[in-house]
Amino acid sequence: MRETISKLSDLLDRREKWQALLLLVLMLALGLVEMVGVASILPLIAVLSDPSIIQTNPYLRWAYEALGFSSVNSFLIVLAALVFLVIVVRTGVTAVTSYGVLRYAQMRSHALSVKLLTSYLRRPYAWFLNRHSADMGKSVLSEVEQVVNESLMPCLQLVSRLIITLFITGLVVVIEPVVAIGVLVGVSLAYGLVFLAVSTYLRRLGKERVAANRARYQIAQEVLGGVKEVKIGGLEPGYVRRFSKASQHFARLRSRFQLVREVPRHLLELVAIGGVLVVILVLLFRADGNLKTALPIIALYAFAGLRLLPAVQTIYQSLVALRFGGPALDALHRELCEADGQASDWANVVPLPLRSQIELDHVDFSYPQAGRPALRDVSLRIPVHTSVGIVGETGAGKSTLVDIILGLLEPQNGRLRVDDVPIERSNVRAWQRSVGYVPQHIFLADESIAANIAFGVPLDKIDQSAVERAARMAKLHDFVMSELPHGYATEVGERGVRLSGGQRQRVGIARALYHDPDVLVLDEATSALDNRTEKAVMDAVNNLAHRKTIIMIAHRLTTVRGCDAIFVVEQGKVSAVGPDALASLGAPSSTLDVA
Repeated sequence: MRETISKLSDLLDRREKWQALLLLVLMLALGLVEMVGVASILPLIAVLSDPSIIQTNPYLRWAYEALGFSSVNSFLIVLAALVFLVIVVRTGVTAVTSYGVLRYAQMRSHALSVKLLTSYLRRPYAWFLNRHSADMGKSVLSEVEQVVNESLMPCLQLVSRLIITLFITGLVVVIEPVVAIGVLVGVSLAYGLVFLAVSTYLRRLGKERVAANRARYQIAQEVLGGVKEVKIGGLEPGYVRRFSKASQHFARLRSRFQLVREVPRHLLELVAIGGVLVVILVLLFRADGNLKTALPIIALYAFAGLRLLPAVQTIYQSLVALRFGGPALDALHRELCEADGQASDWANVVPLPLRSQIELDHVDFSYPQAGRPALRDVSLRIPVHTSVGIVGETGAGKSTLVDIILGLLEPQNGRLRVDDVPIERSNVRAWQRSVGYVPQHIFLADESIAANIAFGVPLDKIDQSAVERAARMAKLHDFVMSELPHGYATEVGERGVRLSGGQRQRVGIARALYHDPDVLVLDEATSALDNRTEKAVMDAVNNLAHRKTIIMIAHRLTTVRGCDAIFVVEQGKVSAVGPDALASLGAPSSTLDVA
């Protein structure tokens, strides 16, 4: 329990902790009002059972005389009204406290989701290479909610009901200590034994639930992401079976958790009701069967039991939920609080302009658990406003080389320099602001052409002139204005289904040019296009030659023939040749210069 509270505390910022303290004050007020509500029944029942107690009890006699009552009936009416008023106040405080707890918990769900997504996006690119996107999506969208519903919310409810229980049992112990302590010990033992019996089982259920939820998300993402291949291959039944198996297992785990949380309640209610009956009998025996004497205390215990039984049940259910939700809390705590180095800040990053050259100086890079280095002792220079092609067989290291130039991967040895400025974590964001990137597969959102070109820019902040400038440079503007029904406001459909492959690539090029970068990187951006479409796209790229520094990865040598230089990547090493010497590639050299 202490570890759970500590981990939840780690997930909250200072402001959220202050809000939790305010909730604690509300809970204390609720506990006090609950105690007063239970205590208020005692004088009413006492006067109802024996009106003469008004004269024998000094407190009642003082109230009767000080307030000028002349009849017992009018005094009873006022006592009943006061009891009702206390109940109304208790109901109001309960409503306010419940609203506060629910709002606090749900707003923390929002805050933790944003915090977790932010944590992911601030991590180095290399971290994502060993993570499944479905697992991260599951954590942001599902596991955070699980932590809130099965850890934070139960913790708040546990504290609230513990306070109520302590206040009411304290009152009963003061009035009738021996009997109250006996009942308290008996009920606590019953609940404690049940919880200890299911504790280990709940922890195992929680771990299995995390794994089953991960499987659900991964299968759903796979089948929906590759729906074309799935439908062509007739793979729907297999994916449905896989998803059904994971989903069914997830549902069974949830049902077992609900069973463990709910079923013991009925057994434990028997213990609690039996305890109340024992109390009544004990009080009657102690009063020698005089119901008039015992009735006020019996009524107090009955009313206290009415308030305590739901509170004790909630305490048990909260403990069960905390145990079940423990693995999800552990995972979220690990993600947010035990992460390795983060990327540099996003805000107010001033682009690092390219004025002279990009240089790689004796760069080595190896992926974790890889059998051989991806790059070995690579040195090259790319002068400003030149175009270079990077070619090589699959797995030769082309993409790794470009990822290092993009600042996505950090060399394990050697340096990436821009105008003799080493690119490090402190300035990599500034360098990336000067680079436009066009991948092989362009991601298009189900939004307008303009929104996709200005990808990531809020709709109310899109610079339409910059959109059109980028579209003209990508040879897209004429198509948009002449063939699309709503021009730049035309919706492209999910993943750009309403556009051809060449049109999607031009949108990608325009997107890369929207912020007017100094460097344009095309990562096999035309490899999936036919020759005619590729030529049209490359005409748009070549139109930028000597205005931008262009770096192209390509499989087809025809794609890079017009470049000022060509780097050939072979087994992690690089050689450079001129555009007219592709047929006579030599052995790799250690230092390659375009100039």
